[in-house]
Amino acid sequence: MADEEMDGAERMDVSPEPPLAPQRPASWWDQQVDFYTAFLHHLAQLVPEIYFAEMDPDLEKQEESVQMSILTPLEWYLFGEDPDICLEKLKHSGAFQLCGKVFKSGETTYSCRDCAIDPTCVLCMDCFQSSVHKNHRYKMHTSTGGGFCDCGDTEAWKTGPFCVDHEPGRAGTTKESLHCPLNEEVIAQARRIFPSVIKYIVEMTIWEEEKELPPELQIREKNERYYCVLFNDEHHSYDHVIYSLQRALDCELAEAQLHTTAIDKEGRRAVKAGVYATCQEAKEDIKSHSENVSQHPLHVEVLHSVVMAHQKFALRLGSWMNKIMSYSSDFRQIFCQACLVEEPGSENPCLISRLMLWDAKLYKGARKILHELIFSSFFMEMEYKKLFAMEFVKYYKQLQKEYISDDHERSISITALSVQMLTVPTLARHLIEEQNVISVITETLLEVLPEYLDRNNKFNFQGYSQDKLGRVYAVICDLKYILISKPVIWTERLRAQFLEGFRSFLKILTCMQGMEEIRRQVGQHIEVDPDWEAAIAIQMQLKNILLMFQEWCACDEDLLLVAYKECHKAVMRCSTNFMSSTKTVVQLCGHSLETKSYKVSEDLVSIHLPLSRTLAGLHVRLSRLGAISRLHEFVPFDSFQVEVLVEYPLRCLVLVAQVVAEMWRRNGLSLISQVFYYQDVKCREEMYDKDIIMLQIGASIMDPNKFLLLVLQRYELTDAFNKTISTKDQDLIKQYNTLIEEMLQVLIYIVGERYVPGVGNVTREEVIMREITHLLCIEPMPHSAIARNLPENENNETGLENVINKVATFKKPGVSGHGVYELKDESLKDFNMYFYHYSKTQHSKAEHMRKKKKKKKKK
Repeated sequence: MADEEMDGAERMDVSPEPPLAPQRPASWWDQQVDFYTAFLHHLAQLVPEIYFAEMDPDLEKQEESVQMSILTPLEWYLFGEDPDICLEKLKHSGAFQLCGKVFKSGETTYSCRDCAIDPTCVLCMDCFQSSVHKNHRYKMHTSTGGGFCDCGDTEAWKTGPFCVDHEPGRAGTTKESLHCPLNEEVIAQARRIFPSVIKYIVEMTIWEEEKELPPELQIREKNERYYCVLFNDEHHSYDHVIYSLQRALDCELAEAQLHTTAIDKEGRRAVKAGVYATCQEAKEDIKSHSENVSQHPLHVEVLHSVVMAHQKFALRLGSWMNKIMSYSSDFRQIFCQACLVEEPGSENPCLISRLMLWDAKLYKGARKILHELIFSSFFMEMEYKKLFAMEFVKYYKQLQKEYISDDHERSISITALSVQMLTVPTLARHLIEEQNVISVITETLLEVLPEYLDRNNKFNFQGYSQDKLGRVYAVICDLKYILISKPVIWTERLRAQFLEGFRSFLKILTCMQGMEEIRRQVGQHIEVDPDWEAAIAIQMQLKNILLMFQEWCACDEDLLLVAYKECHKAVMRCSTNFMSSTKTVVQLCGHSLETKSYKVSEDLVSIHLPLSRTLAGLHVRLSRLGAISRLHEFVPFDSFQVEVLVEYPLRCLVLVAQVVAEMWRRNGLSLISQVFYYQDVKCREEMYDKDIIMLQIGASIMDPNKFLLLVLQRYELTDAFNKTISTKDQDLIKQYNTLIEEMLQVLIYIVGERYVPGVGNVTREEVIMREITHLLCIEPMPHSAIARNLPENENNETGLENVINKVATFKKPGVSGHGVYELKDESLKDFNMYFYHYSKTQHSKAEHMRKKKKKKKKK
């Protein structure tokens, strides 16, 4: 190798007319058989010299040296002529249809509420201003960083996918010139250069050795210069890092602040240079000064100067690749091909997968560059986006587990890229069919939450880690992304894979069914309020996902019936304890009912019943499709066991009644909070509303007398109605009166609440109109207050704007205050004083308002 190097050097020197400096390495590389080895030899000589002064670099000089000695020669070698001229030609050869601008943190993005397929489809400011969407209803957001502009993506928009700048065939751009093919020589050179450049970037980015480089990059004269390198984390505060550096390095406040700012921005920084022993001592000092009882020490490493130099240059080379790929689709495709090739005879995955799998170990600055590489290559070419998505799903579990263990923000994790793939309808279908992605996501959820499972295999989030659960929500979000667009065409494979994913999702719901059971506290007040927020937060996260699963099932009659059967089986499996309990006989007015012995006021009860509520949702959709007549083919009537299905939702409603009757006062605020959210607009669609529906199902199937006896028994009112209780205790009388009132209200809801598609013959629009009518019966409200009190769908829309003008008139603001909507007089006829979404206070206000309006009319 040494002789070959000398020969090469001689060839470069003996040229009769030496070319300009950047062309010399290019002409030498051209004469080498193995470009990779020659390229690494070139870097081994130059990179350590250019990046020698890591502590106090002259950035301008560094960049100039890199351009002159490495990047410009690479461009000469790629194009075979002056790269500036070639790049200028490519730049003006035509507009590219995808914008692909990567958003920085804090940048403004726009989403069209009328045309976006889902809320994740966004535009950058320039594209938005040049598009039709600026005249539509839109939302503005502040990006957390990491997303990219969807202008030009036809799958992201119902209409107007292109802005003026990216529209095919715009003025001065012909369809042919949109893709300017490179000549064969340049393509051949790119195929030679790109794999070597990518391999170097990957190898140096994931390099673990602190003192040595790969053999191809080692040089004879090795110096003894090392750096003590401090890495960023999200556990230590700014002030704590500054304090630790001042103590450990004995430096001024300004120097410590400079280091800390750089570490926070880039993710790592050399804070001391010297021989190995000196840097090692500094490392130990920083670790000892930053460690305390509640915190781990700061992450510090000692790296040789040449290792630091090559790792820094690898990222600079990544930025260069980004620039080159922006000029041509051919370059992007060659890059993607090189990234996806697996080394023959090696157990290592392809290069892009190696980068993905190393992501959680990388520092902030490296992650940003590498994610930008993925954006500017794979995500700009649909064919390769699909191949990248398949690699991503292949390692999904590992990536998510590493993200959950990591301390960096979601926006700089490779897992944040999931939204770019899972929300593309055709890609989502492909991933479900070919890689069963729904099952992969649900299995990941079960694998990252085992510590929260109790001995009954139910979730219990007591003493939970808020940070960890916040990261788990990201996995739940991926489930929402994959379901956000319903399929138009169902293949047999899609149906089978979706059902497998649904069964897997039912396992999560099984772990939630009956979780965090509580028992009524008698005598002494509870000492410490149990944690309740985590369980409710997960219910909120799952609300739209549950609705989306139900809607997917309802796309196909046979699919819905099979899904119903699976869900019914899961509910029955969770009810084995109830079915095996002792029985009691209830008698009233000549009627009797044999039922299981259970009292909400004495036994364990849970407010979390997602399985039962999902079954209620599926039942309503069966009714809506008219497929209820076929249900017996999948669930025989003798196996249906409607009393079991009704039991748990009924217990929930009895619990609410007993809380209102102040029977659970000694259980503290946690239960009151849970009951509030159970009926609140954020949760009620998949909690309270579905419990009412399940009781309606029970009432429609069971014998009416038996149903009423069951309700009386669970409300613990059979003795009161049998008149076997004689008491003068005013508190007890008040308690019974409240329970009777609550029970009668629920019976009115069961009989009277028909405004649900599938229960009554109503549309979604009519449901929203009725909700708005009852809100405005309380008082005139501004737009924001009405929207806040309506449930949002999976696209964060309430449907308010479509119907508000049918039921209300807008009253403009006066000198001060804000405009409000007032209910039209003709809409008052739809008022129902027993509306099931009213709280006690709202009910009183609405009744008062109605009386007031009636009086006004008479006058």
